[in-house]
Amino acid sequence: MKHRADHDKESPEAGTRALLDSFAEGDPQEVLKLGDLFGGLGERSFGMLLFLATLPAFIPIPGVGGAVSGPLVILIGLQLLIGLHRPWLPRFLADRGPHRHALMSFRERLSPWLQRLERVVRPRATTLLDHFVTSSFTGLLLIVLGLLLSLPIPFTNYLFGALLLLFALALLERDGHLMIVAWVAGALAITVAGVLSGNLAAFAAQLLDRLA
Repeated sequence: MKHRADHDKESPEAGTRALLDSFAEGDPQEVLKLGDLFGGLGERSFGMLLFLATLPAFIPIPGVGGAVSGPLVILIGLQLLIGLHRPWLPRFLADRGPHRHALMSFRERLSPWLQRLERVVRPRATTLLDHFVTSSFTGLLLIVLGLLLSLPIPFTNYLFGALLLLFALALLERDGHLMIVAWVAGALAITVAGVLSGNLAAFAAQLLDRLA
């Protein structure tokens, strides 16, 4: 089984904060096209695309963030699941993206957390990111999390958004250890969501039986 890393040589690269700083420079009203933002990032391009796809999840309007972020996350997950080496976006999505001022605002909110993370996050155990099996597992978790994010479940957008940012940072920083943390957190969230949805379905069925 070949590793995806066989296709790309690794080189020293800027951290996530530095990338966001570079994207934030310029006209605040300019639209940053998704197709341009992940170009030239190599194996880190999935991380940048996932990072950007997660941003709408933090829009404080019920139902809106998940409806935008969820399908994008699912699309990224599907591509990782089948083993693509580079992200692909249809033209109508590649030509769209966040305004620069929105990315600047999000960068400012995340900067203190990213500063702390960068002290412990670094490129390591990259086989966990590049191997077809583990990459496919990451894709599968992203698909399920994207589906959950798409559902109109109250008060869950921020939770799933934070989990997806863990996956994005692990891919961006090329940190296999952080990816393990993301796997565990994602699997726990999916399990809890499944248990809760089962309990809610059972409660609804009991309520309908009483009303009948």
